[in-house]
Amino acid sequence: MPVDLVLVGAGHAHLAVLARANELRAAGVEPVLIAPDTFYYSGLASAVLSGALPPGRARIDVAALARKTGVVHAASEVVSVDRAARRLTLGDGSVRTYDAVSFNIGSAVADPYGWIGRDGVWAVKPLSALFALERTLEAAFATGGSASAIVVAGDGPTGFEIAAALTGLHERHARTVNLTLVGPHGDARWAPGRAAKRLIDGLERRGVSRVTADVVAHGAGKVSLSDGQELSCDHLVLATGLKAPALTRTLGLGLDEVRRIKVAPTLCSVGDDRVFAVGDCATIMGHPRPFAGVFGVRAVSILIDNLCALGTGKRLRPYRPQTQWLSILDLGDGTGMAIRGRLWCQGRAALSFKRWLDLGFVKSRA
Repeated sequence: MPVDLVLVGAGHAHLAVLARANELRAAGVEPVLIAPDTFYYSGLASAVLSGALPPGRARIDVAALARKTGVVHAASEVVSVDRAARRLTLGDGSVRTYDAVSFNIGSAVADPYGWIGRDGVWAVKPLSALFALERTLEAAFATGGSASAIVVAGDGPTGFEIAAALTGLHERHARTVNLTLVGPHGDARWAPGRAAKRLIDGLERRGVSRVTADVVAHGAGKVSLSDGQELSCDHLVLATGLKAPALTRTLGLGLDEVRRIKVAPTLCSVGDDRVFAVGDCATIMGHPRPFAGVFGVRAVSILIDNLCALGTGKRLRPYRPQTQWLSILDLGDGTGMAIRGRLWCQGRAALSFKRWLDLGFVKSRA
């Protein structure tokens, strides 16, 4: 009998597993996918938010990919897991059993005050929320009214990139931006060398204000900051850090401080060797790393080999994530900033390379 493998989520890694489903079948492993019909690729989020690309360019048709590879697909989500019975309960109430399960369910935005879902509050994930913000601002531009007051909460790489993309959207429509980037540091200390100053100076030249504080309260038309200030705010964008989705807390497995599943270098849980996890929802013991899609992509070959080993009985291979990786920020003005370790560069070539990589990824999953 083949090993019944359930793939939960259609993140970067599982999309690659889908494309190579025949390798699993040849090893005696039959994959089933539980995930929404569509997936928006995070690498193109800023391009869509800035108006440089339509949302469709970032969209992957998961259902079509599953059909193409002959993988049974349930367009739903898992809401609870009974590991003792090896049983998954789906959002529609149906139940799916498994011999092994792999999670690639991404991450969620940290929301300590419970603001997500309020009018005028937009989280950077899911990406559909950012795309809805873009449509809302486009509609406001069409009316010719005054610029909306926007506050981006969070001054990590995502906060800076979102601020730059929203500024680019305003520039594309010849509108003056009214945007404040709020965060506890504000100095882009995560960027190497003079890259931080280049980022800050660039945003300030484009009309973005910065405040070193935290957003601690949100009300109609305003936010309150930890330093006592109040800012006008029509749209609050939460770029306040990431955590694993709530589903990980139901597994009864070891989690890290942001609720990611603790896995061995073989990508199986340290508490259950029939549970695999990869990407943002997992953390590899002994190899701490930030949330970044590159790790899910780089882990694909090891994940596929180890899932095949469920059927062949071969020894599992370890995955050791790289200590340095390339990230490229889309600055919404036709340029990008590429960073790898302490090296960096900014310009049109960096953005062109990013577009080539990201559009290539989407095209390869068509």
